[in-house]
Parts: sequence; structure tokens; C-alpha cells
Amino acid sequence: MPLTSSPTITGTLNEDINASGSNYTANSFKNAFQGALILEVNGSEVHETSLINLEGITPFAEGGNRMCFVHPDNSKRCLKVIHPGLLKEIKKNKSWYKRFRSLESFDDNLREQEAYNQKALKKDDPDMWTHLAKWHGMTETNIGMASETELITNNGEIAETLETYLFREGITEEIKLAIQEFQTWLEKHLILTKNLIPHNLVISQRNEKIIIKIIDGLGSQAFIPLPSYSSFFAKRYVKRRIQLMWSRIHWDLSGRKGNWK
Repeated sequence: MPLTSSPTITGTLNEDINASGSNYTANSFKNAFQGALILEVNGSEVHETSLINLEGITPFAEGGNRMCFVHPDNSKRCLKVIHPGLLKEIKKNKSWYKRFRSLESFDDNLREQEAYNQKALKKDDPDMWTHLAKWHGMTETNIGMASETELITNNGEIAETLETYLFREGITEEIKLAIQEFQTWLEKHLILTKNLIPHNLVISQRNEKIIIKIIDGLGSQAFIPLPSYSSFFAKRYVKRRIQLMWSRIHWDLSGRKGNWK
């Protein structure tokens, strides 16, 4: 829709931009993700979107691709943000034929969004979330888009990973039972995951009982997506993920010698 009056642009200008000019390049303004984005039409405000400011907040966990923050306005939510500039680096280091793909195809947040939309999770069954952190959509922050999920805690403290527990306690009878219940849940609902690495699983304490929960690594990594459409292939896929999970656990506890796969 064309505007009938000239738009007014405000903000902190970069040094190489003339403040009195009328045409601005894409990077004319600093801190473009901070504050609120306000849309005005003919002088009337029609929409305002507030961005979550993560400046000065230290991530409680950090992986190769994403940083995890406690939501500053909701301590029960986790915000996962891609490291700034990482997607371009990932694309640059890929094989030549993969460099034709869009940056979005390397975005873990968009992959997670797709994973939470898998067929198994569309069922109206509360048990679906027994072993999986809930997803609350995509949220804009001052350092980029965030995948917003449930933050798993125990008595107000962020839940420790299965990896941390195993390195400290080993395979106790209690944790062995918890893992077996977790794999039964996977097989029952045919939840499609990537490899179930212990640092992507956390320990949730409920009524003095350990419950394993997935916080990362959701979604199929099958080259041909047959598990997404066929329960026959989904069963085979999930069974293989469970086998690899145990293989990884034993590999971790044996000093990580050789190849765990």
C-alpha cells in the first residue's frame, strides 16, 4: 500500500550516513534489533513489536551453534539464539554444492520449529510432553530470532544434563530405569529425533522420581524422510536412535575411546 506522506526514520546513525539525507542503506542504523519496532501509516501508529533485550545477560549454556538464555520476563522459558554471524560461516565452510542453499537452511531454530511440527506431536495427548520440553514459538530479541522453549528446572535450579549426571554417578539403577521409561515413550509415540546425545537430555525430578527430557536434537535426520510419513519406517528409525543412545552412553563412560557409532 503506497504512503501518502514521507516516512520519518529515527535512530542512531552510522558515521558514514548523512543525517539530513532521505535515502538510507540497509545498515544505516546501529542496534537495529534493540527497543521497539513501530509501524506508522500517514502519521498513525498501526503496530508495535517489542524486542526482548538480552544485552548484559550471560547465557546459561552455549553450544557450537546456539546460546541459551533464561527469558528475562519469564524464568520458566528458555531462549535459544544462533551465534551472530554463524550462519554465514557455516555456509562458507560447506561443500561447494551446499553453498547454493539459503542461509535459512542452516538455521537450527528453523529446524527446531519444523521438528516440533512433526506428525507425532500433533496428537492431543498430554503424555506427549512427559519427556519433551514444550515449544512456545519464535521470539525476536536484540541479537536475533530465538526459539522459545520450556526451561526445565528442579527446585528453581536449571536441570542438569544426563551427561553431567552420568559422569558423576555412573549408570545407577535409578537412572537406568529412567532411561528405559524414556525409550518406551519414544517407541510408543514414535517421536523422531536426531542422535540422542546425553548433553541434549536433562534430568527432571518429579515426586522424587527421575524423568529424562529432551531439550535439543528433535527432528529426523534421515536422508530420505520415510520415517516422517510411514509408521513402519518410523519404528525402525526410533529403534536405531535408541541403540545409538546406549552406544553413546557407554562410550562416554568408557573414556570416549574409538568411535561410538
